[in-house]
Amino acid sequence: MSVWKQFLVLCLLAGVAYGGYMAYFTYFAPTAPTASEQAGPRPVSVELARAELRVLKQTIEAVGTTRARQSVEIVPETEGRIVEINIKPGAQVAKGDVLARLDDTIERANFTEAEARLTQQRQSLDRINVLRKTNAVARASQEEATALLAEATAQLDRARRRLEERTIRAPFNGIVGLTDVDLGARVAEGDLLTRLDDLSEIEVEFSLPETLFAQIRPGQAISATSSAFKDREFAGRIEALDSRIDPVGRSFKTRAIIPNPDHILPAGMFMSITLTLSESNELVVPEEAIIFQAADTYVFVIKDGKALRQPVQTGQRLGGIVAVVSGLEQGDLIVVRGLQRVRDGSPVNVLGDDPTPAMTTDGGS
Repeated sequence: MSVWKQFLVLCLLAGVAYGGYMAYFTYFAPTAPTASEQAGPRPVSVELARAELRVLKQTIEAVGTTRARQSVEIVPETEGRIVEINIKPGAQVAKGDVLARLDDTIERANFTEAEARLTQQRQSLDRINVLRKTNAVARASQEEATALLAEATAQLDRARRRLEERTIRAPFNGIVGLTDVDLGARVAEGDLLTRLDDLSEIEVEFSLPETLFAQIRPGQAISATSSAFKDREFAGRIEALDSRIDPVGRSFKTRAIIPNPDHILPAGMFMSITLTLSESNELVVPEEAIIFQAADTYVFVIKDGKALRQPVQTGQRLGGIVAVVSGLEQGDLIVVRGLQRVRDGSPVNVLGDDPTPAMTTDGGS
């Protein structure tokens, strides 16, 4: 082989060797880590909440209409002309107060006559009893005088009753309603003069599904609201349950009592009722912190600046929060926002100063 050819072969071998050398260092040789790689994975921005003990209330809601504790229509028991009227709509009256009087001229005269007759018969019987002691009169005369006295007593009672019927009184303490009757008007027996409502307490009747029958007991607390009093809540209690279930609606009637000392609630008002079924202390977290994946339920707990996957067992869900039965302890910090980018062991950058609190402790059934 000539010197020229040997030189070409050597050059070719040198080129191959140099290419292999460069390829090795470019694709296969270990390289020094960059500054970002030396710092590790980038922290994930998250917002946190704290696992807290709260009182959870399980509630049921219903609607009902108020009615007075006692309510009557005030009507005369006999006919006559009104000579006195004390009906002032909206006024409070006491039991026995006179609401109206009918002309009682004849009835008062009859009562006076009956009183005189009774006095006469009593005196007659007294004289006969004295004479009877000396056998001056027959026993039959004494018996007849006794019967006449009893008859006079009954006549006086009837006359007193008829006289009392001319005065119309309040049968209990209450609030007087409207009236269309004027002084001097003539009314018949049973004509409506006004209505009287005892508003010291208000009754509210509402229906509940039969599935709750075993959970409702007299004395349980309720709260009631009305659109007429937007910023006020009225407290009350269950008074009674119906003994029967409605076979059509599969529900039962429940009656509640609401104290109404200022008489602000009228009869006939529509109200929304909230009934507390149970109360319990539970460890709770915001609902958005819970992750469901196949058969697993877990949250991300923050420890040493990292998000760690923590399996949990959940309980009731009420108003945006979830009770945690096991897996967490009070005070644990958990991720509630930024979960899409969080992985087990991810470093985190916490946004905000304070962990997000659970929002509510009440919820519906």
